[in-house]
Amino acid sequence: MNFSRTNLTILAATVITTLVVIYYSRQSGDQTIVNVQLPADLSAAAIAGRDIFERQCMACHGKNAGGTKNGPPLVHIIYESGHHGDPLFHRAVRYGVKAHHWPYGNMPKLDGVSSGDVTKILAYVRELQRANGIN
Repeated sequence: MNFSRTNLTILAATVITTLVVIYYSRQSGDQTIVNVQLPADLSAAAIAGRDIFERQCMACHGKNAGGTKNGPPLVHIIYESGHHGDPLFHRAVRYGVKAHHWPYGNMPKLDGVSSGDVTKILAYVRELQRANGIN
Protein backbone atom coordinates (compact mmCIF):
# COMPACT_ATOMS: atom_id res chain seq x y z
CA MET A 1 0.00 0.00 0.00
CA ASN A 2 1.42 3.36 -1.00
CA PHE A 3 0.62 6.24 1.40
CA SER A 4 1.24 9.78 0.30
CA ARG A 5 2.67 12.32 2.69
CA THR A 6 -0.76 13.99 2.87
CA ASN A 7 -2.46 10.73 3.84
CA LEU A 8 0.14 10.06 6.55
CA THR A 9 -0.32 13.58 7.92
CA ILE A 10 -4.10 13.15 8.03
CA LEU A 11 -3.73 9.75 9.72
CA ALA A 12 -1.31 11.14 12.32
CA ALA A 13 -3.58 14.11 13.03
CA THR A 14 -6.57 11.80 13.43
CA VAL A 15 -4.73 9.52 15.85
CA ILE A 16 -3.45 12.45 17.92
CA THR A 17 -6.89 14.08 18.03
CA THR A 18 -8.47 10.79 19.11
CA LEU A 19 -5.93 10.34 21.90
CA VAL A 20 -6.45 13.90 23.13
CA VAL A 21 -10.24 13.45 23.18
CA ILE A 22 -9.91 10.18 25.11
CA TYR A 23 -7.52 11.77 27.61
CA TYR A 24 -9.73 14.78 28.33
CA SER A 25 -12.93 12.74 28.47
CA ARG A 26 -11.36 10.70 31.27
CA GLN A 27 -10.33 13.85 33.14
CA SER A 28 -13.87 15.14 33.57
CA GLY A 29 -16.93 13.60 35.09
CA ASP A 30 -17.31 12.24 38.59
CA GLN A 31 -13.66 12.36 39.62
CA THR A 32 -13.31 13.82 43.08
CA ILE A 33 -10.36 14.89 45.17
CA VAL A 34 -11.39 13.00 48.33
CA ASN A 35 -13.36 9.81 48.74
CA VAL A 36 -16.45 10.60 50.76
CA GLN A 37 -18.07 8.00 53.01
CA LEU A 38 -21.83 8.42 52.79
CA PRO A 39 -23.88 8.29 55.99
CA ALA A 40 -26.26 5.36 56.37
CA ASP A 41 -29.21 7.76 56.38
CA LEU A 42 -29.71 11.45 55.65
CA SER A 43 -32.18 13.67 57.47
CA ALA A 44 -35.04 15.22 55.48
CA ALA A 45 -33.22 18.57 55.55
CA ALA A 46 -30.03 16.95 54.25
CA ILE A 47 -31.92 15.22 51.44
CA ALA A 48 -33.38 18.57 50.41
CA GLY A 49 -29.90 20.09 50.69
CA ARG A 50 -28.40 17.32 48.57
CA ASP A 51 -30.87 18.05 45.79
CA ILE A 52 -30.00 21.77 45.83
CA PHE A 53 -26.27 20.99 46.14
CA GLU A 54 -26.40 18.77 43.06
CA ARG A 55 -28.00 21.57 41.03
CA GLN A 56 -26.02 24.53 42.35
CA CYS A 57 -22.71 23.31 43.79
CA MET A 58 -21.71 19.93 42.40
CA ALA A 59 -20.17 21.25 39.18
CA CYS A 60 -17.35 22.82 41.19
CA HIS A 61 -17.40 21.03 44.56
CA GLY A 62 -17.95 17.54 43.14
CA LYS A 63 -20.21 14.63 43.84
CA ASN A 64 -20.91 14.34 47.56
CA ALA A 65 -18.83 17.52 48.09
CA GLY A 66 -15.63 15.59 47.36
CA GLY A 67 -14.08 18.42 45.31
CA THR A 68 -12.98 18.58 41.67
CA LYS A 69 -10.31 20.30 39.63
CA ASN A 70 -12.67 23.33 39.70
CA GLY A 71 -13.40 23.60 43.41
CA PRO A 72 -12.31 22.29 46.80
CA PRO A 73 -13.80 19.40 48.73
CA LEU A 74 -16.22 20.59 51.40
CA VAL A 75 -15.78 17.29 53.21
CA HIS A 76 -12.42 18.39 54.56
CA ILE A 77 -11.13 19.37 57.99
CA ILE A 78 -10.70 22.98 56.80
CA TYR A 79 -14.49 23.28 56.55
CA GLU A 80 -15.33 21.86 59.97
CA SER A 81 -17.92 23.96 61.75
CA GLY A 82 -15.40 25.32 64.28
CA HIS A 83 -13.21 26.76 61.53
CA HIS A 84 -15.73 27.61 58.81
CA GLY A 85 -19.00 28.07 60.63
CA ASP A 86 -22.36 28.22 58.92
CA PRO A 87 -22.37 32.05 58.66
CA LEU A 88 -19.22 31.90 56.50
CA PHE A 89 -20.93 29.53 54.06
CA HIS A 90 -23.88 31.91 53.86
CA ARG A 91 -21.50 34.82 53.15
CA ALA A 92 -19.60 32.84 50.50
CA VAL A 93 -22.80 32.08 48.61
CA ARG A 94 -24.19 35.59 48.94
CA TYR A 95 -21.04 37.60 48.23
CA GLY A 96 -18.49 35.17 46.84
CA VAL A 97 -15.12 34.65 48.49
CA LYS A 98 -11.49 35.25 47.58
CA ALA A 99 -9.33 32.14 47.39
CA HIS A 100 -7.42 31.65 50.62
CA HIS A 101 -6.95 27.92 51.32
CA TRP A 102 -6.87 26.36 47.87
CA PRO A 103 -5.47 27.16 44.41
CA TYR A 104 -8.86 27.10 42.66
CA GLY A 105 -9.36 30.82 42.39
CA ASN A 106 -12.15 32.95 43.77
CA MET A 107 -15.64 31.60 44.32
CA PRO A 108 -18.25 33.79 42.64
CA LYS A 109 -21.45 34.74 44.42
CA LEU A 110 -24.34 32.45 43.56
CA ASP A 111 -27.40 34.33 42.42
CA GLY A 112 -30.66 32.47 42.87
CA VAL A 113 -29.56 30.51 45.95
CA SER A 114 -31.54 31.70 48.96
CA SER A 115 -30.46 31.71 52.58
CA GLY A 116 -32.92 28.88 53.15
CA ASP A 117 -31.28 26.93 50.33
CA VAL A 118 -27.86 27.43 51.93
CA THR A 119 -29.20 26.19 55.27
CA LYS A 120 -30.41 23.00 53.56
CA ILE A 121 -27.13 22.60 51.67
CA LEU A 122 -25.29 22.98 54.98
CA ALA A 123 -27.44 20.25 56.56
CA TYR A 124 -26.25 17.95 53.78
CA VAL A 125 -22.59 19.01 53.94
CA ARG A 126 -22.44 18.82 57.75
CA GLU A 127 -23.96 15.31 57.73
CA LEU A 128 -21.38 14.24 55.13
CA GLN A 129 -18.63 15.76 57.26
CA ARG A 130 -19.80 13.96 60.42
CA ALA A 131 -19.93 10.65 58.51
CA ASN A 132 -16.28 11.27 57.63
CA GLY A 133 -15.09 12.13 61.15
CA ILE A 134 -15.24 15.91 60.70
CA ASN A 135 -17.22 17.68 63.40
